[in-house]
Formats: sequence, structure tokens, C-alpha cells
Amino acid sequence: MTAVTFAIGGLCGLMVLGLRGELAQLRQGWQAWAVGAGGLFLYHVFYFAALRSAPPAEASLINHLWPLLIVVFSAFLPGEHLALRHMLGALVSFGGLVALFSGKDLSLSALQSGHGLALAAAFTWAAYSLLSRRLTHVPSGSVAGFCLATSALATLVHLASEVTVWPQQMPEWSALLALGLGPVGAAFFLWDQGVKHGDIRLLGTLAYAAPVLATLWLVLAGFAEPSLALGLACVMIVGGAFIASRAKG
Repeated sequence: MTAVTFAIGGLCGLMVLGLRGELAQLRQGWQAWAVGAGGLFLYHVFYFAALRSAPPAEASLINHLWPLLIVVFSAFLPGEHLALRHMLGALVSFGGLVALFSGKDLSLSALQSGHGLALAAAFTWAAYSLLSRRLTHVPSGSVAGFCLATSALATLVHLASEVTVWPQQMPEWSALLALGLGPVGAAFFLWDQGVKHGDIRLLGTLAYAAPVLATLWLVLAGFAEPSLALGLACVMIVGGAFIASRAKG
């Protein structure tokens, strides 16, 4: 699934570059390819391995430490300054994430290898984002190449360790196409643009909205029930983002 969706996202990006006559954006140094393709590939390896070897709720909670890591370590970037409000906002938002997972069966006291993999995923995505910040000269169009490289690496891992099972029905193919166009396509191009040219500290805090929005969509679709924990998570994450956005400098 990773190989197919990244191929879709990469090919779509490639077509856009071709139509614009900007295929030269793919010609980047080895540092850009190491950060871009390496970051995308390793993050998904660690995250999916974590989901296989630890309870999904626990793995997801640990993995979502990455926005907080981005906020904290952004202070070490050239020209960046970490204000107290950035840190407070990130902590409040992370508290909202903890509230969101409070109704799930969490037993982090019994640590498993999957928890370590989830933590590795969190550090990988934070490192990918922060290192991308230092590569502002690399255009976001190059993400198309990074996606295709990730697809090729994922294909090799799949062939070496998994049994191939192709989708059998059109809704399954449609889901793969939607994933490739959105979460494994446009999202990475937009994130690259954001971390390179936006307020990376605020982006880290706003990222906590992702699991809450996902849960809200499940509620609207009738697959989950609204709860006090969800409401509290929304308030805390929005509040944390507000605090972080008020920080100056």
C-alpha cells in the first residue's frame, strides 16, 4: 500500500512539473535526497512496524510526540527563537492529544518494542521536518522525486518481507487513489512548503489537530461516538494553537 500510494503521489507531482516545464527541480544534491527520500521512507517503516508490534492507540500516541519535538528542537535552527509561549502551546495541545486517547486501552507501563519503534518514527519525522527547514533552496517540486524513491524502497521491502495482495474491488482501488492524491501526495508537498517558509513552531502545534480532525470525521461518518474526551481534546488543541500563535519572534 505504501509503495502504490507513494507512486501515485509521485507520478502526479511529476506530471505537474512536466506541464510546468520544471522537471529540472528533480536535480538536487545527495543531501536533499537523503533528507527527502530517507525521511519519508524511514518514518513510514518505523510507524507501520510500530503498529504491528504494539497496540495501535499506544503507538499512535507516542508517534504524535513529533509535533512537540519539532517545537522544542526548532530553537536550534539558525535564526529561530523558541519563546515560552511556543513551548506552553505545544504542551497544552499535547495534553489535548492525551485526553483524546484517554478512553482507549493504554498500558504504557508495559513497554514493548513497538513503543520504541513509534518513538523512532516521531524523532524521524521531526528530524525530516527540521532538516527540510535548512534546505529552503530545494523547491517543493522535488518532493515528487522523493515520493517515487520512497515508493521504490517500499517495493523492495515489501517483496522481501510481505505477501502481495492486490485490491479486489473498485472501492479498494478508489481508496488507494484517494490516499495517493491526498495524505500521501498533496499533503507532503504542502508540508514541505510550510516547514521551509512558514512558522515551524506554530506548524508543530497546529499539527496536533490532525488526530482530532480524524476522530471528528469518524463521528460525522457514524463510525465513532462523540465524547467528553473528544470535546476536551478539541478545546485544548485549539487553545494550545492560540497560545503558540500569540508568541512573538
